[in-house]
Amino acid sequence: MPLKRGAPKRAILLVDHGSRAPAANRVLAAVARRLAKRLPEHVVKFAHMELADPSIDAGVEACVRAGAREIVVHPFFLAPGRHARSDVPRLARAAARRHGARVRVSAPLGVHDALIDVILERIGAV
Repeated sequence: MPLKRGAPKRAILLVDHGSRAPAANRVLAAVARRLAKRLPEHVVKFAHMELADPSIDAGVEACVRAGAREIVVHPFFLAPGRHARSDVPRLARAAARRHGARVRVSAPLGVHDALIDVILERIGAV
């Protein structure tokens, strides 16, 4: 759905744990690029909770610099563990306060038929 003229841009900030392995961190960047192609009317950025840059604070700041005032933070985790339930929301809310934005944190990936399809493809069962 296109945004109304003058409406603030919305942003999606994908957040994973972060890794010391650069190749692991590049996965989230690739997912963000693909999501941005599907949602050209949104600002799409990525961040890592720890161990790598950009941080959640830097990700929120990048969204705001791009004109977003409303940010949906998506924890790129499978399960609703401590990071997805507590750490990411806490860090995102603190960053949003610092940068003058509103955030909503979505549920993690969880159980979804599309993920089952991906597993079947990866294991060669399809």
